Amino acid sequence: MTRTPPEPMQVVKQRRDAALNALVHGVPYINYLGIEFDRRGDELTAILPFNDTLIGNPFLPALHGGVTSAFLEVTAIIGLSWSILWDRMERGDLDPTALDPAHLPRLPKTIDFTIDYLRSGLPRDAYARARVNRSGRRYASVHVEGWQDNRSRLFAQATGHFLMPQDDR
Repeated sequence: MTRTPPEPMQVVKQRRDAALNALVHGVPYINYLGIEFDRRGDELTAILPFNDTLIGNPFLPALHGGVTSAFLEVTAIIGLSWSILWDRMERGDLDPTALDPAHLPRLPKTIDFTIDYLRSGLPRDAYARARVNRSGRRYASVHVEGWQDNRSRLFAQATGHFLMPQDDR
């Protein structure tokens, strides 16, 4: 029996990056806000590039609270979805090249989302990371932390509970 040699790591990386881009750019609201994701292995960092239209209080100036909340919620949903996709890609159940805007997995639906505004978001880029605390067949719990210049100085954090999409796994 002939074995197929493993694909070079660069090809695997490109396929995973393409799968992540399809997931992220398949959501118009993410594109509207300009949110991007930096991937290092299975870990994602969300990036909200600063734009003057994101300012809610021009006198401070400070990021709009709704933008901050949306940024953290998007980070939680994409982080949770990516953890599911990553597991499926690692098991070989999902070919990353099969993900395109026409064939995206359904996203988890928000049950509730609680945000703590710890300080004003300054007029500069913001970053966030999600940690999946629990992910079952029906329900997931995710914690998100947002910062700007200093990872240890959070400007917001949130916890969300999500209804997992039911698909034919």
